[in-house]
Amino acid sequence: MVQKLDDTARAGLATALPEWRLAEGRDAIIRSFRFRDFSAAWGFMARVALLAEAQDHHPEWSNVWNRVEILLSTHDADGLSERDLRLAKAIDALV
Repeated sequence: MVQKLDDTARAGLATALPEWRLAEGRDAIIRSFRFRDFSAAWGFMARVALLAEAQDHHPEWSNVWNRVEILLSTHDADGLSERDLRLAKAIDALV
């Protein structure tokens, strides 16, 4: 069973993932990305999809032209877990 983040891990979120913020109304983190055009945004999403598949942890996301928004939460934990932090850090390494 995947465990939710404890209070210590939650307290370090802003330092560990400065570009991510807590999602309103959900136990999740969210980040918005902007690219030069649709093709660049789509290419980024393809790279994230490969990361997500390798980690067996899939984001909720949306794409409108040059913008991508990614929300991470672990359904098995009913909220934030280490899996979300690991995927967020891997996504950050792509940009």
